Amino acid sequence: MSRIGKKPVDLPSGVTATVSGQSIEVKGPKGTRHFKATDDVDLKVEDNVVTVTPRGKSKRARQQWGMSRTMVENLVTGVTQGFKKELEIQGVGYRAQMQGNTLKLNLGLSHDVDYTAPEGVTVTAPKQTEVVVEGIDEQLVGQVAANIRQWRKPEPYKGKGIRYKGEFVFRKEGKKK
Repeated sequence: MSRIGKKPVDLPSGVTATVSGQSIEVKGPKGTRHFKATDDVDLKVEDNVVTVTPRGKSKRARQQWGMSRTMVENLVTGVTQGFKKELEIQGVGYRAQMQGNTLKLNLGLSHDVDYTAPEGVTVTAPKQTEVVVEGIDEQLVGQVAANIRQWRKPEPYKGKGIRYKGEFVFRKEGKKK
């Protein structure tokens, strides 16, 4: 039995969900999101609660049960609160700034890095050493944050680079004489 799958997903006030076939569409104050479930699960909306049940006892049905319930919960969270990833920039001369809707990064390269965020994601730089990525799609927010981090991952000797807020970077000891 899936412990996650058994839990129903509550719809807060101001959020509506409609099921048509295997797809569910959730509308809320921040926008609209949809998810298409596999044929191994059933989706039902009744009394402001979304329930996901497996169609059989196969291994695949049980796998899809918990995953589908989590995806529906992420839709509800996205349209009510949204998702947010915070990045920190560490290093002498490393900084970020916004120019219009383009993020301009100075990362010690021979050129500045210009990053334009895709539709549905907002990128801001409240400080020169902080970047905040926000949106209603958890996967897209995480991917944008990973793409920004990819330009200069934290290195283990001095710790310079772009890291997630609160990320621990394992530090190595340098060469000895």
